[in-house]
Amino acid sequence: MRLSICLLVVTLALCCYEGNALVCPDVITVSSNFLLGFYSTLKWQLQKYNAPPEAVAAKLKVKECIDTIPYLSRVSVEAAEVIFFPSLCMEGTGLPQR
Repeated sequence: MRLSICLLVVTLALCCYEGNALVCPDVITVSSNFLLGFYSTLKWQLQKYNAPPEAVAAKLKVKECIDTIPYLSRVSVEAAEVIFFPSLCMEGTGLPQR
């Protein structure tokens, strides 16, 4: 069973690596705020998705950990997202275009 799952993942990675789907602007906003924004802003953003309170609490707990990482390192992670996932960069999102 484990081998078949590994083979499936490798097959998908090799066959579908050129996907060019665009990401919803809300995902970009929440992702950016998760890395660089304030705890209160993220909490407010997550309320509109009607997620279970346990899921929101878990995400906010991870945000507390993320906030312990130096700001410049978090900016570097966001820059890496832009470089490695250019489909995340869409007009009107505030993120740089590639």
